[in-house]
Amino acid sequence: MSERSLSRRQYLTSVGGAAVTLSVAGCMGDGGNGSGDGGGGNGSTGTEEAPSITAGTAPGFPPFEMKEGGELVGFDIDLFEAVVSETEYQFDGWSEFEFDSLIPALTNNNIDAIAAGMTINEKRDQTIDFTDPYYSSDQAIVVRADGDFSPGSLSDLADRPIGAQKGTTGEGVVQDELVGDEITQNQYNAYDNYVLAIQDLQNGNVDAVVIDVPVAETFANNRPVEIAFVYETGEKFGFGVRTDDDELTSALNSGLSAVREGGTYEELTQKWFGE
Repeated sequence: MSERSLSRRQYLTSVGGAAVTLSVAGCMGDGGNGSGDGGGGNGSTGTEEAPSITAGTAPGFPPFEMKEGGELVGFDIDLFEAVVSETEYQFDGWSEFEFDSLIPALTNNNIDAIAAGMTINEKRDQTIDFTDPYYSSDQAIVVRADGDFSPGSLSDLADRPIGAQKGTTGEGVVQDELVGDEITQNQYNAYDNYVLAIQDLQNGNVDAVVIDVPVAETFANNRPVEIAFVYETGEKFGFGVRTDDDELTSALNSGLSAVREGGTYEELTQKWFGE
């Protein structure tokens, strides 16, 4: 199925419960119950002000979300704001977190949605809900461009220090496929964000980093690192919402359809990925 037609539930069924890790964060209202720091609830009638939503994200994941000159920019940033503009909701701004703190922030009502390149998977779907998928990805194994280490498969990473970001699909690949079989737990280095992981790779503290393909390509275009090979995971990114916020989920799905049909989605992919 295409991303355009594949629903969240259809995707979860199609992967058969396989673990995939998500990096997107988009947030919206909480069905009228208020949302802590994250803005007001759902639904407005008469002259009531449009419900507002605050989104959470995790900078350090270019080109999805990053800081440039102190400003939060990226594909997720532009896309989520465009999606919200197609709904009855009013966007109330961004809150920044480490990636593994996004879901707790959402469930604690500190934000209303997550837009952070977050993979839809069964484990996360037990705690939060997701919109329909908006992006597909696999995992890339990134190495130093000027080094002599050129792995072609996961088995080639044996006995090497390997890095990934906490709470991501990359970390899942390391833990599920490498730790215990190819490397020890002490050889795995976990980072709060991928900027730190890539910097450690450049400094020679790890020999490879496992990271989403489009993010790896962005680093390879701007730093002395390169993609050694791609490990296929077939993951899909979606915006995260609270499980009881069906009204917001429906609104975001409608907004996604609108930005696709209106050409905005294609414009943003051209802008951030050159696709």
